[in-house]
Amino acid sequence: MLATLFLSLALTINPSIHAGLYRTFTHPAPGRQAVFSPDSSILASCTADGVIDLWRVSNGRIARRITHPDGATSIAFSPDGQWIASGGYDRTVRIWRVSDGAPARTLRGHGGVVWSVSFSPDGQRLASAGEDKTIRVWRMSDGALLQTLTGHTLNVWRVAFSPDGKFLASSSFDKTIRLWRADNGKLIRTLSGNRQAVVGLAISPDSRLIGSGSDDSTVRIWRVRDGALLATLTGSEHVYSVAFSPDGTWLASAGRELGAVGTVWKQIFGHWLIGGNGVTVRLWRVRDGAPQQKLAGHADDVRSVAFSADGKWLATSGEDGILKLWRLT
Repeated sequence: MLATLFLSLALTINPSIHAGLYRTFTHPAPGRQAVFSPDSSILASCTADGVIDLWRVSNGRIARRITHPDGATSIAFSPDGQWIASGGYDRTVRIWRVSDGAPARTLRGHGGVVWSVSFSPDGQRLASAGEDKTIRVWRMSDGALLQTLTGHTLNVWRVAFSPDGKFLASSSFDKTIRLWRADNGKLIRTLSGNRQAVVGLAISPDSRLIGSGSDDSTVRIWRVRDGALLATLTGSEHVYSVAFSPDGTWLASAGRELGAVGTVWKQIFGHWLIGGNGVTVRLWRVRDGAPQQKLAGHADDVRSVAFSADGKWLATSGEDGILKLWRLT
């Protein structure tokens, strides 16, 4: 009885998490992003050739297939789950109806590849970011362009609305993260310190923290209130994607980890060595940055990592054309 009490107390003080591989899906091309529907029943993925597949989590079958012309880079579900947005190499943002995959609207205006899309918490606005160094905010009801946010000096790789709807965050090849007011688009602050491009970006569920991943081999946790850097987590060669768990306790990071041999191979032969069992995904405890688990199995860079809203699943999508679904305990 007493031992059980002490164990329960220890788990409360130092919680842990474990991910076990549950299912593997095959992409028709290198994966770019994977996201769960708000009700966690659908796992959507997009690929470099434009295929957007909606997989049923319950049985692993494709519920619907959509195609973004010329290739898709990013996808996002609307908060009510009725719409899915995609950004693409064709410089457009496209809105699709989830129920039947029908195209609803095409948003044009970016001057380059659209790298990222994000819905506002109320579903009334959609933000997009891209190669043209801008973030654009669109009205969902009619597709009108509401704001164009400028200031980044290189590609904007990710954009995200905060869960409380008060600000947007963007990460860029210019090595910075910028926070913008959601109501008027004014710059709040710039987070600096990375030595290379910042490509991974996530906002905690309580909107108090920013998680970032960079080509400088670091995962960083920042405080929104004052921009303070709270933690720098190392272990990866490149970090392409980060995600907070729904309760904010965990942070997942994904990217490339090929070690010294892979780096030398790249220098000699000009391409990355495909190992087939590299550690490409890591789980961290947010409170103290403690590493929890390393997930191996992808044969190439992992471009995307995502938690389901119910906290039961983790999805990873990679350049190897594989989408993996992990069960969390």
